[in-house]
Amino acid sequence: MAESSRFDHDLVLAHKFPETTYTYTERDAAIYALGVGACGRNAIDSDELKYVYHEDGQQFVQVLPTFSALFSLGSLTNGSIDLPGLQYDPRLLLHGQQYIQIYKPFPSSASVINKVSLAGLHDKGKAAILELETKSYEKESGELLCMNRSTIFLRGAGGFSNSSHPYSYSNYPKNQAPALKIPKSQPFAVFEDCTQPSQALLYRLSGDYNPLHSDPMIAEVAGFSRPILHGLCSLGFAVRAIIKCICRGDANTIKTISGRFLLHVYPGETLITEMWLEGLRVIYQAKVKERNQAVLSGFVDLHHLTSSLQLQYSSRQETQEFHPREVVGAEAQ
Repeated sequence: MAESSRFDHDLVLAHKFPETTYTYTERDAAIYALGVGACGRNAIDSDELKYVYHEDGQQFVQVLPTFSALFSLGSLTNGSIDLPGLQYDPRLLLHGQQYIQIYKPFPSSASVINKVSLAGLHDKGKAAILELETKSYEKESGELLCMNRSTIFLRGAGGFSNSSHPYSYSNYPKNQAPALKIPKSQPFAVFEDCTQPSQALLYRLSGDYNPLHSDPMIAEVAGFSRPILHGLCSLGFAVRAIIKCICRGDANTIKTISGRFLLHVYPGETLITEMWLEGLRVIYQAKVKERNQAVLSGFVDLHHLTSSLQLQYSSRQETQEFHPREVVGAEAQ
C-alpha cells in the first residue's frame, strides 16, 4: 500500500509518460487474427480469410480493429505506468476495461508512435484504479489512427491519499464510459465459437507474454486451475462475432469498442456472444457455455448499418417480435 505522505497531486498530473513505438507487418496482423479465432473453424471463411490471406487478388491483408489494443501494450508491460507516490506489485495487476476509438482503417503494416497520458486515477482503499490513454499515430504520415484507454486494477496499491477524502481524478467525457445494462429482451443475434486449448499460446505470440497465460505454476499461484485466456483475446472473439453478425463482415463499420472484463476464460471453452442492436450501438455480452457465466460485456458503436440490417431492425422496432439470427461456429454463413 502506498504512503499518502508521498503522494503529490501536482506531480502526478505533471508526470510525462515515455512515447513508445510499435512496428508491425502483415505477418503480425495475420498471427493476431488467428490468435483471436479468425478462420478457426473454417479455413476458408468468406468473412475472415481477408485477415490472413490475399483473397481474390487483394493487395494487402486487412487488419482487425481490435489489433489496435496491441499498440498500448508497451505502456502496460515496460514499467512506464509508474507514477510518483504510487507503488504496486506488477504481479497483482488486473486489466479491467478497454475502450478503443478507431479514426481510420489500419494499414497492413506500419510503424506507430504511441503517446500516453493519464486519463484517471482513483484510490479505492485496498486497491488503485489507473486509467491510461494512448493515442497512436502512423509514423510515416503523422495521422491519428486510434485511441486506447486501458483501465487497470492495481491490487494492494490503494491508500496512497487521505483516507477521509480518497483521491479520484478523471479527464475524459463521462459518456465514453456509460453505465451499461444488458437488455432483458431477446438478443438481436447470437454467435457461438470455440476457443482452442492452445488459444492463449497462440495469442501470446502477438506480444503479451504474461506467464499467467502459459505457465501452469504461475496460474496456480494466482488461484486458477490452469493458465487462462488473455482478456483482450476474449474481446477479439466478441468483436469478431459482431463483425460477422451485425457488420456483415465489414470491419470498417466499427467506430468505437468498449469492453469490461468480468471473469476469466480457460482456453478450450466455448464463448457465446449475445448482441442487442440499439440504433448504431451494439450492446454485447459474452458467456462461457460450459460454466454459464458472463465473462465480458460492453458495446460497439457503428458508423452505419447495412440497408438489409436497417430494414430488419426497423421491422423489429415496429412489431416488437423478433427471433434472433443465430450463427453457430465460425463456419456458419
